[in-house]
Amino acid sequence: MKRDCGFTLIELVVTVAIVAILASAAVPLLKVSVQRNKEIELRTHLRQLRDAIDAYKKAYDEGRIELKTEGKTGYPPNLTVLVEGIPDKRDPNNKQKLKFLRRIPIDPMSSNNASSESRDASTSWGLRSYDSEAAHPTSGEDVYDVYSLSPLTGSNGIPYAQW
Repeated sequence: MKRDCGFTLIELVVTVAIVAILASAAVPLLKVSVQRNKEIELRTHLRQLRDAIDAYKKAYDEGRIELKTEGKTGYPPNLTVLVEGIPDKRDPNNKQKLKFLRRIPIDPMSSNNASSESRDASTSWGLRSYDSEAAHPTSGEDVYDVYSLSPLTGSNGIPYAQW
């Protein structure tokens, strides 16, 4: 008696259906995982930038940074200064610079993040000056704080711009 080897059509349909059900359950979990990873990256970048701004202010308060104009707040004029550095007043040769960041991180939630390598990272962040209100941040002569420009809301229900 000759016996045919192989799968029947019913067995193949059942197998494909089971795989489709498993894939449909995995896709939403993957999307949530990607969003959470971006949120973790956003928190890390915000912390790095805010720590660098605070370190700049501390150096100013310690007298290590000289500001050219009277009435300045002691906060950096822009984010680029944190990377390029500023002369240290305590250095007798005026050759050593105080640097606070290696590079400006890019906002991972920014909608124009497609060509992140080619664009200026400092433009991906919203800048709040010392004189502006926390509820309505505006840029000015200094950088007191940074925030995300993304209009989206985080998984915790708080808009990214308020993190």
